[in-house]
Amino acid sequence: MPKLKTKSSAKKRFKISGTGKVLSGPAGKRHGMIKRTKKQIRQKRGMSVMAEPDQRIVKSYMPYDR
Repeated sequence: MPKLKTKSSAKKRFKISGTGKVLSGPAGKRHGMIKRTKKQIRQKRGMSVMAEPDQRIVKSYMPYDR
C-alpha cells in the first residue's frame, strides 16, 4: 500500500493539538480591518478550535498528523 499524501493547503492552514483537536486561524482577518470594531479585531487574535464535523474533514486531509 503506498503512502498517503498530506494536502499542502491543509498543512499550511491547520494545526492538530496534542489532544487531537484541529486549530485554525479566524476568518475575516486578512484585510479591511479599518471597518471592523476593536472588539472584533481582539477576538480574532490567535487560533480557535474547529467544530467537530469540520475536524473530521480536515483530519482526512492530514493522514499522519493525528
